[in-house]
Amino acid sequence: MAVKSEVKKKKIVIQTIMYGAITAALYAAVFSFANPITELFSRGGFYAALPIATVFVFSFAHGAFTSNLWSVLGIVAITKRPTERPTVSVPRPTQRPRARLRMSA
Repeated sequence: MAVKSEVKKKKIVIQTIMYGAITAALYAAVFSFANPITELFSRGGFYAALPIATVFVFSFAHGAFTSNLWSVLGIVAITKRPTERPTVSVPRPTQRPRARLRMSA
């Protein structure tokens, strides 16, 4: 059991380093080639979708890096099991008396 845990931790550490390097490379590329990227993104038409695609790539790489980093540091989300909802019996309200019209003859 401990062997599987160590293998899993090594895998997460490797993934953290890999996604960290990818994220750093993406940021370095954008800052190094800011002017050509700006010209490419501002052409219009189909090129207007490129900033959105770039944001998705950055978001995925940075999110994966951050998630793995938190896991390596030992910070994980608490998973709660769904509990049964307590059943509460609510008494039914009694019927209110109805007003009836009586005609005197």
